[in-house]
Amino acid sequence: MISVGKYPEGANLLRDKVVVVTAAAGTGIGSAAAKRCLEEGARVVVSDRHERRLRETAEELGDVHAVPCDVTREEDVQRLVDSTVEHFGRLDVLINNAGLGGTCSLLEMSDEEWSRVLDVTLNGTFRATRAALRRFAEQGTGGAIVNNASVLGWRAQAGQAHYAAAKAGVMALTRCAAVDAAPYDVRVNAVAPSLAMHPFLAKVTSDEVLAELTAREVSGRAAKPWEVANVMVFLASEYASYLTGEVVSVSAQHA
Repeated sequence: MISVGKYPEGANLLRDKVVVVTAAAGTGIGSAAAKRCLEEGARVVVSDRHERRLRETAEELGDVHAVPCDVTREEDVQRLVDSTVEHFGRLDVLINNAGLGGTCSLLEMSDEEWSRVLDVTLNGTFRATRAALRRFAEQGTGGAIVNNASVLGWRAQAGQAHYAAAKAGVMALTRCAAVDAAPYDVRVNAVAPSLAMHPFLAKVTSDEVLAELTAREVSGRAAKPWEVANVMVFLASEYASYLTGEVVSVSAQHA
């Protein structure tokens, strides 16, 4: 089994950058991304639709600006961008982490279940990307957007038609948004994790499914959320200055 690597020390990869992370409450990839951005010298805005969990996460992280935001509501998304600029003076990086999953056979899936997952995971990413790109264009200072996709955008899994379709859409959105954003010196990329273990995932996924998913990883284990966040930080940083329209697989799955 490939062991968990050493947690990296900050190297100021995002020094003085203003970073917004959506769906940052809790213990998943979003909060890990916010923490890693702070450790890399960024000024961070965290957002989430769960206000109590958002407050708790902000208190735990420390020096962050917290803005409640439901990415299915355009007015919330615009308020998030406006509040960021009001608080820090500008926006440099958007990390689109908001997403909604669930397991349901396509034969039994309702229109409502399908639409809810698509609205949060794909449409929410679109709304936030649009708002950030408009701000970047107005600022004229460039920027970076990092989207959270999934290997299910490429691969099949039972009961995941809605989620996989949404994540495949995030991948396509990433590629097309990168072309639209290029004239404004804005890069748009995505990560595609396979299995990143955190308490919420364990709560909503059966032991049998988790064991099956873990067995697909040649590492013999799931990723830690911060291991995915490390790649997000890289894509947001100047180390990825020539990378745009790309989807980086953060996975140890069998080919």
